[in-house]
Parts: sequence; C-alpha cells; structure tokens
Amino acid sequence: MKRIPSRELLDDDAGTPAEVAGSLADLRLINHYLGGASTTRRIIERVARERGTSSFSMLEVAAGSGELPEFIRSELHSKGIRLQLTLLDRRPSHLGRGENRVAGDALALPFPNSSFDLVSCCLFVHHLSPPEVNAFVKEALRCSRVAVLINDLVRHPVHLAAACAGRLIYRSRITRNDAPASVRQAYTTSEMRGMLEQSGASRMEIVRRYFYRMGAILWKDPAMNGRIHPDI
Repeated sequence: MKRIPSRELLDDDAGTPAEVAGSLADLRLINHYLGGASTTRRIIERVARERGTSSFSMLEVAAGSGELPEFIRSELHSKGIRLQLTLLDRRPSHLGRGENRVAGDALALPFPNSSFDLVSCCLFVHHLSPPEVNAFVKEALRCSRVAVLINDLVRHPVHLAAACAGRLIYRSRITRNDAPASVRQAYTTSEMRGMLEQSGASRMEIVRRYFYRMGAILWKDPAMNGRIHPDI
C-alpha cells in the first residue's frame, strides 16, 4: 500500500466550531480506546525503567488542547511516575488557556537546547514528509535531555478499511475525511525505522502496538546535551 500525502481538515480548522469540537471528541475516543494513550504510557514507563527515574519534564508537540497528555500524566501518577508537562501547538486556538502552553513551530522549536527530559508527540509525524520528519526529530533531540518519544499510526490496508468503516459512527464530517487520510499518509514501521536511523540518536527502539500503532524511543546521546546538531 503506497503512502499518499493527504489534506487533513482539522489541521486547518476547516469546519464550523461544532464540527471541530466533534472531531476533537472523535480523536479523544480513538486515542483512549485504540492504542493512543496506552502506547505513549508504555514508552514513558520503558524510559522510567531504563533510567531508574520517576519524574520527568516533558514537552508534548502538536498537543492540541492537551487532554491526551493530561490523561496520560494522571495514569502515570497512579503508577508513581510524575510528568511536568509543557504543551506546544502551532495554533493558539487549539491550546486554550492555561500555564505551560506555547504556540510554535515543531520544526523550529522555540526552546533552548536540552530544555526538557522528554519531547513527545502523538499522531503528528504522519503529517510530515520524510525531510520534515528528519528536521523535527533533530529539533526534538536538540531540546531533549533523555529521549524523544513518537506515537503514530501504521499504514496498512486493514487499518484503512477500519478507518473508512468508522465513518458510520464518527461525530464529525472532519473525522470522516481525516481518519482515512491519516492512515493513507502514515508510515510503516520499516519506513519509520529507516528515517529515524538518520536522526543522530545514540540508539533507537521501535515497536508495534495495539490496533496499528507504533511507539518509538530515540535515546539522546549525552554528548549532544548543550550543543546544536550540526545539520540544523
């Protein structure tokens, strides 16, 4: 199944306020029940075990309203892992009001080197072309101290069929467009591995998760802390 870059309406708020709200509600359900929250939670737990640490500062990129990372923070807190969150999105209207919310470009993160222990994203990387994936990951590594976490879809014909079938229950016409479009432009795990191997991370882990999700950890080379990657 060939990757097909596709326009997603929610990226441009291309709908009425009610349609946008309905699509965000659809996305919450997808993330909560179809592997989104559990994938990010599991890879954070993996980092905590590896590092022997139970407290992290984390930048969530393309965070939207921040409901998903807040939900994950609550789940992890019950397991003894504490997250101090900063949310970034390119559209201030997505972020709403609150502390530690920053409007900015994911390909030119507005933070100094090594600002956060973790830099994370969920359902973001499939929006990017391969050169943009490379640029984003290098920026994320620059801003992290420990690791970069990627949670995204896996492109597969069965996944596309399920996304199309979901049109019967989605609340918003935006989701009816965006869900299949997301799958069409998602990467396979082998494609993602090939791109991430060029990132400059000290090592990489990538796993398949429930319902066509992948989770990736890019471990930061301690020697990179405090300096900008030469390719940026």
